Amino acid sequence: MSSEKTTYDVISVGAHPDDIEVGTGGVLIDLKERGYRCGLVILTQGEMGTGGTPEIRSREVEQAARILGADIVKRFDWGDTRLEDSYDKRLALAEVIRLARPRIILTPYPRIGHGRRQSHPDHVAAGIITLNAANLAALIKVDLPGEPHLVTRIFHYFLPPDVIPDFVVDITPHFNRWLEALSAHRSQFLNPEKSKDYLESLTAMARSFGLPARCQYGQGFTTTGEPLQIKDLMSLVEDQE
Repeated sequence: MSSEKTTYDVISVGAHPDDIEVGTGGVLIDLKERGYRCGLVILTQGEMGTGGTPEIRSREVEQAARILGADIVKRFDWGDTRLEDSYDKRLALAEVIRLARPRIILTPYPRIGHGRRQSHPDHVAAGIITLNAANLAALIKVDLPGEPHLVTRIFHYFLPPDVIPDFVVDITPHFNRWLEALSAHRSQFLNPEKSKDYLESLTAMARSFGLPARCQYGQGFTTTGEPLQIKDLMSLVEDQE
């Protein structure tokens, strides 16, 4: 990202090149349709993935971003499977936040899950780095380019099985386009060397979020303990009656 200011309504942060599409892709498509500007920040090149190379995965990210209607704001090379929180990484991401000035950031859940399906360590690290970077971006005395910026809300995706989402976004109208964005990552989700049907698994995940929220397909998020403020209680039912 250049030093020239380009502001975004929402920034989605992912540890790996396909994380954002998996956890937030349907939401980003919906936001684009509503006229909001969305950006992507990717923290590693995904070089440890079973399929593809950093070069292939970079091209896949670019194709997926076009489908999402989002800009690639910044790509870091912080080490797939080796992503860890550090002050230098916080500063680097804080600089991006100051320049992009998002109102909302979407980022992976910053805690280890429970049970057999433990959270990927890179996902947890990405969430922690994001929280710490957002704090630095708002501080007046931090030596960073740009004016201090306070992000209004941070929401987390990639929720462990034991974490109930605080809210679910209905992505049903955008389901086919979401699948198209996922399919752009051919090395991961359409790789004939892999026996698992990843698109079916991700479809099932979207159904599992959608069912309790009374929609066909959804993507779930949590605030990690910070309650949402609702000014108009009736706004929670306007689209569901």
